[in-house]
Amino acid sequence: MRRTTAVVLAIVTALAAGCTIGKDQTGAQVGEGSIKKIDALSGAQIRVSSKEFDEQLLLGQIALVALQAAGASPQDKTNITGSSNVRQALTSGAVDLYWEYTGTAWISYLRETKPIADAQAQYDAVKKADAANGVTWWARSPANDTYAIAGNPDVVQRTGVKTLSDYAALVKRDPAAASTCMGPEFKSRDDGFPGLAKAYGFTLPEPQVHLLNDAVVYPSVGKGDTCGFGSVASTDGRVAGQKLTVLEDDKHFFPTYNPAISIAAGVAQKYPQLEQVFTPIAEKLDTATLTELNKKVSVDGEKPATVAHDWLKAAGFIG
Repeated sequence: MRRTTAVVLAIVTALAAGCTIGKDQTGAQVGEGSIKKIDALSGAQIRVSSKEFDEQLLLGQIALVALQAAGASPQDKTNITGSSNVRQALTSGAVDLYWEYTGTAWISYLRETKPIADAQAQYDAVKKADAANGVTWWARSPANDTYAIAGNPDVVQRTGVKTLSDYAALVKRDPAAASTCMGPEFKSRDDGFPGLAKAYGFTLPEPQVHLLNDAVVYPSVGKGDTCGFGSVASTDGRVAGQKLTVLEDDKHFFPTYNPAISIAAGVAQKYPQLEQVFTPIAEKLDTATLTELNKKVSVDGEKPATVAHDWLKAAGFIG
């Protein structure tokens, strides 16, 4: 009788709690929402990667929770330093998928020199070209995490710099006033500072270039003591957190950087159902949404896994 009662109680408890799939990286329960369990993915050990900065860590966790909700057994291979390294991990077969940016792939991996202005056309071109490298592209998000130059508000007001053309003119007129903090990738990439300087026709003297960790750039520009300007990501919550002013890219140098799922072609062919898992998620990740989620991590100090779980639950993807 006790055993029967225990079984009944267990069933009632399970029904009251909803269908529980398992626990995510935070230990929180992942229940069923709009993402349904897919039999073909049951137990599939999909290796999910990401780069090392906050937005990428967040996107990696979103992918991990979504895969778990779909019935897979994803492996956390996130937090690889450097775009080229995580790309190499994908193409070498060390990981299976991660969120990459269309502009990064077009300029840095596919070695194209002219970005395509239309976001969908840029995505289509990347998807077509990268197939030759064994990489399949799915689920383009409308969020545009493009590079930008932002200024300390006091410096911007004092110098009158509002656009990148204004910034270029300041570099020529008063290099010390145009001192700029930047991350190592931005300093070296073709779609970063070298390309920007060429497009706008300026040369910033090396003493005015301050190479910092990306995370340190934001508070440094916010204080305005080390440098008045800095390289930023447009969807980073620290732009608003530090009250930085993003300069207008009036010559449209920076390409569109829509995050999208890049996945090893063999894995995509084996589990085509994965596309239907990620597409609805990507569609909801517009610029405003991604910026707000980034702020929770970068400014408010929440863990990427917690923010990912909470957002997926609030959006109805998981229960």
